Amino acid sequence: MTTAVLEPLAGRRCQNVLNSLHATHYFSPDLGRELAALGITHPKAVNFAVRAAAMGAVGPGTVAAAFHNYKYELVARHVPAVWETAAPEKVLAARARAVDTTLRRLLGEEAVASPEMAEAARLALRATEACSRAGRPLYAAHADLPVPDEPHLACFHAATLLREHRGDGHIAVLMSAGLDGLEAVVTHTATGKGMTPKWVSVTRGWSQEDWDAAADRLRERGLLDADGELTERGVALRTEIETETDRLDRAPYEHLGAPGVARLTELGTAFAGAAFAAGAFPADLIGKR
Repeated sequence: MTTAVLEPLAGRRCQNVLNSLHATHYFSPDLGRELAALGITHPKAVNFAVRAAAMGAVGPGTVAAAFHNYKYELVARHVPAVWETAAPEKVLAARARAVDTTLRRLLGEEAVASPEMAEAARLALRATEACSRAGRPLYAAHADLPVPDEPHLACFHAATLLREHRGDGHIAVLMSAGLDGLEAVVTHTATGKGMTPKWVSVTRGWSQEDWDAAADRLRERGLLDADGELTERGVALRTEIETETDRLDRAPYEHLGAPGVARLTELGTAFAGAAFAAGAFPADLIGKR
């Protein structure tokens, strides 16, 4: 019997669509309402709280290290103060309520209760069985959380595990490449696949002066040209970074197998596409400008 071979980019494509499904709650008004009910109203405090809560009541250094591309001073304005407003376990419960409401609103009740959603959850959870905690703090923290009973929440949980597993490995690769948090963002934006400078400033706390200084450092290394575009060397570095990230993140998808990865990608693409069509994300979120 012939076993299907996992294509080199299959895991990346699968994780990308699942990450889109995960990311819907960051831009959801439902998340803001749930956290406001706990007394957390600042949008940046909301973001830090929901993503870091799995690690417990950690300080700003831990959050800045794990998140990598946020300005430390921004993190320190909200962490650890946010835990005095609401304990991490309350934040996690509020996040689950917000995700439930968000997915039902974006995808519809029929999709949430569908056999396809249950299948996606099973496949994604199967992939997570091969994830590794070593050197992956955000993944490891979320892996200690219980798997929800409802399929759409279980799918979100698994998507979160796969996102953070790849993300933690990606940070290690970025550090190996000598890119600090903002330099990593600037080069990613230059590919046209990262957040626009506007959204980097809004969500990560970097000023235009910070951005310009990072761009100057990258030019000195020959990675950016005078117009802020990636040079040939810059393109090669970003390609190497993604390829090495794929290598570090290959185990979950090899464990799931090529047919399972293909099916999970198909299901995830349908759900993520529905979320995009329902207006889950700002129109100017991704791009160079």
